[in-house]
Amino acid sequence: MANEISGTTTLYCLLGYPAKHSISPLMHNTAFMALTLDCRYLAFEVAPEMLPAAVQGLRALGAGGFNLTMPHKNAILPLLDDLSEAAALCGSVNTVVNRDGKLIGHTTDGIGFVRALAESGFSAKGKTVTLLGGGGAAESVLTQLALEGVAKVSVFKRENVTFPKTAAFAEKVSSHTGTPIAVCPMEDIALLRKTLQASDLLINATNVGMAEQEGASLIPADALFPALFVADLIYHPAETKLLADAKRAGCSTMNGLPMLLHQGAEAFRIWTGNEMPLDLVKQAISL
Repeated sequence: MANEISGTTTLYCLLGYPAKHSISPLMHNTAFMALTLDCRYLAFEVAPEMLPAAVQGLRALGAGGFNLTMPHKNAILPLLDDLSEAAALCGSVNTVVNRDGKLIGHTTDGIGFVRALAESGFSAKGKTVTLLGGGGAAESVLTQLALEGVAKVSVFKRENVTFPKTAAFAEKVSSHTGTPIAVCPMEDIALLRKTLQASDLLINATNVGMAEQEGASLIPADALFPALFVADLIYHPAETKLLADAKRAGCSTMNGLPMLLHQGAEAFRIWTGNEMPLDLVKQAISL
């Protein structure tokens, strides 16, 4: 019978911590079955200290590829054999393909985000952006926004030990693309408010609003205004406190589900050479 798991079925998967909430298995398995590809996709919760062992195991098993989500998008870099040009620039990987035992890292987060924005009717080109966070997803989105020709990006990040790393990364992307990028301390609420008032797009690329931080937001509700487009990369819950506050303020909003769909479609293409059947997958994930 078609689509049964067999001795030749190729494994693809997600490595994350947490990962149980992921809808990536539903997306990719729907696409595999629709195209009658002998592949299956699973999600694995892998603690940070176990990532090297997990990757070694997937390589040994001959897995076709895998996705990375928080907190592994930067930590995966030294475990790979090669990087795509975009992944090398942003220093973040969310998609790995196994080419004859060689693990090659790609980043599809930024592409997925920009495509999702366009589908929502928002063009990033020439816009002023406030970005919250400095992790792997934030770096991928920042890189792609700069390549798309945004006017300016202000990155707000906690002023901790990784703050200088984020600042150095922003300087590299700015130098490569010519896009002005400022990195600011998240703790400076007055500066955050002032920056938001001059912004067209606000993006939350932190985990504030999900899991144990569900119900929290980094943005005061009274700092939001109708002309601001608010995007949250979180998709579980479907509506974070930030998005709920933004809707009440009259903002157009987007959660992380459309980005997940489009970055997943690009990963699917990298792995299989096939286009993901987007309409069918949208129906499956109720998008």
